[in-house]
Amino acid sequence: MNTKSAYFYIIAAAIILTVLTNFGLHRSLEIFLFIKSGFGTSYPSVENTYLVNHEWWRLITPTFLHFSITHLAFNCLWIYILGSTIERMDGTVLFLAVFLLTGIISNAGQFLWSQEYIFGGLSGAVYGLLGYCFIIELDYKGSRYSLPEALYLFMFIWLLIGFTGILTIFGFGNIANTAHLIGMITGFIIGLITKYSFKL
Repeated sequence: MNTKSAYFYIIAAAIILTVLTNFGLHRSLEIFLFIKSGFGTSYPSVENTYLVNHEWWRLITPTFLHFSITHLAFNCLWIYILGSTIERMDGTVLFLAVFLLTGIISNAGQFLWSQEYIFGGLSGAVYGLLGYCFIIELDYKGSRYSLPEALYLFMFIWLLIGFTGILTIFGFGNIANTAHLIGMITGFIIGLITKYSFKL
């Protein structure tokens, strides 16, 4: 693992924030949630969080929160696989742009759909990175990222299974399926813009 790479610091941030919040059990979790929780005269809302208190970091910080060791390990592994590949092929700036945009938009989509603000995980951005790679490699001569087609198929099937509720029944916990879907769609869009703007 390249300690000078952006993906390394993303993984490090996820581990640090997850440990700091004790997998979501510590009260410090509140300052990283998408919406500011109600304390005193305040109340949990988009307006109170962003327009009144200007706590804009909350747009991205839920991406780094995880609620189990398997949740953390699985997501960090995907950031390593996809992040190292994209950063090497397309550069740090483009990789960070895809990561941040898909992370923020998937977080916003998850909140707007569910109206719940206790959620987290890198998986919205992971699906965004995967969607980006899929579009770039579509009709590409050769394999730009050396990702097997079976990987795309597995992740798409996993996304569909998540919406059935089966994964929750089998003990995977509450999965932010909307974040996954919106992250992937955002990745598709960024991929299309990048592909035809930069001729990748």
